[in-house]
Amino acid sequence: MLTGEQKKAPSNAPSYPRVFADSLIAEAAKDDKICAVTAAMPDGTGLNLFAERYPSRCFDVGIAEQHGVTFSAGLAAGGMKPFCTMYSTFLQRAIDSIIHDVAIQGLPVIFAMDRAGLVGADGATHQGVFDITYLRMIPDMVCMAPSDENELTGALATALQCEGPSAFRFPRGTGPGTAIDARAEAWPLGKARWVHAGEGAQVSILSLGPVLEEACAAAQDLAHQGIATNVLDMRFIKPLDEEAILGLARDANMTFITAEEGVLAGGFGSAVLELLSANGCTNKVARIGLPDRFVEHGSVAKQSASAGLDRAGFVAAARRLVTGQSVAINAPEVSH
Repeated sequence: MLTGEQKKAPSNAPSYPRVFADSLIAEAAKDDKICAVTAAMPDGTGLNLFAERYPSRCFDVGIAEQHGVTFSAGLAAGGMKPFCTMYSTFLQRAIDSIIHDVAIQGLPVIFAMDRAGLVGADGATHQGVFDITYLRMIPDMVCMAPSDENELTGALATALQCEGPSAFRFPRGTGPGTAIDARAEAWPLGKARWVHAGEGAQVSILSLGPVLEEACAAAQDLAHQGIATNVLDMRFIKPLDEEAILGLARDANMTFITAEEGVLAGGFGSAVLELLSANGCTNKVARIGLPDRFVEHGSVAKQSASAGLDRAGFVAAARRLVTGQSVAINAPEVSH
């Protein structure tokens, strides 16, 4: 039975970079073609652990992200399977190389983006909020956003099966404490995961990444208020699960909330709107994400609340869609 129940993180839960490093080491033990490249970020990304185990397969190019991407392209052209591992906010320095040296060549470089989403009190320069937009525009790029620790291992396994470029994003800090499977399983390409199915649902929350926990909590609150809600863990930014979204949209009364820790401009919510528009769907959509301004200094909790990316924000957005009530909590953008 789908309940959407989330397990709380124990105090000793491993960080996302540690989960990434452990999963990468496990895969590298099975495949000597796997290697890793970073740009002066080995400790932050967990690649210091990979380097200890496989020093000849780990490369730190210094503060030279563009070179790191081009070097990864060269490794891939030579038959290696490189994980180009950088903070989201610094990978954007290399967008030209991602397009010209990797994507146009169709090379299987895997971009592992640490510090993706809100990072709290590191200032505007370190918020990883643009990668969804700047990677989504690139043809043939597979883009993923795991929602917890176990999903991160699944994203990594999926990336290894991609014939061309792929990317997955993971946040700073620890997750909800989800148990990690002994063996990572790749995901069906472009398919979402149903987390909660509300009987007679009026709202479907299309959740991207770690905001899933707040989305599930909101669905429980909404159920108590008489608003049945579906929750989908979308997993993929590109390719979108068009079948799931359009299937829900066949009900003209179904409304959607898209939730992402990224800028609204050109982001995941925009992709959903593009899909619905292209298919003549007129469902209402509330997009929740980061507005068109730089993120201010503060805790992740405060930054999330300010953008409506929390339990209260999702509840307010759903009530606005269903009842037409005005929303006092950072009203998300609603499209008709």
